[in-house]
This record gives sequence, structure tokens and C-alpha cells, in this order.
Amino acid sequence: MRRIMVLLVAIWPGFAVAQSWEQVFGDGIVTILSGAEVTYIGARQTFDADGSTFYEDGRPSLGRWRVTGDQYCSQWPPSDLWACYDVTVKGAGIRFIASDQSVTEGTLHK
Repeated sequence: MRRIMVLLVAIWPGFAVAQSWEQVFGDGIVTILSGAEVTYIGARQTFDADGSTFYEDGRPSLGRWRVTGDQYCSQWPPSDLWACYDVTVKGAGIRFIASDQSVTEGTLHK
């Protein structure tokens, strides 16, 4: 069995790395989210390149998004507060990680 694993890693170098969540930084977040849709259990969210975001879970909500430093940030009126999150990806999976380490996970569609 060990021989098979060594062979897999030798043949497919990304095999070991592909199994873990990778953090995305700065402009990489913009690239991933601009023009994308993320689906969650029971909801979906779109991210327009102009900074608008639309979230629907039975009730539509229009907000704003931006990247500040290395975090995705969103604002949902009527609040004027911005909430920011670390972003990690694995394949089509995406996670938004809040400062309290709570995680919102979805599937990214480009």
C-alpha cells in the first residue's frame, strides 16, 4: 500500500496538496469572486465585479463586497458596518472564516 501512495505522489504531485484547504489572499479573492456564484445549503450568492452582491435564501438581499487587505468583506444595508472574512478554497469548495473562527461553506461556480 505504501508503494502505491509513493507512486501516486510521484505521478501526480498535486495529489497531497489537493486534499487541503488553501487560503486565498488579496487580488486572488477578487479574481475568484468577481462574476461568480456561490451556492450554500438553501441559499445562493452572486458577486458582481462592480462590488454588488446578491444573496437569496427565500428572501432577496442586495449588499456590497470588497477585499480589504487579505480578507473578503461584505456590507448588508441597512447596516453600514463591514464584516470581513478569511477565504479558503479546495477544488470548487469555498469557505468564509469569521474572526470568531465560525465557517460558512459553499460551492463556487464561475
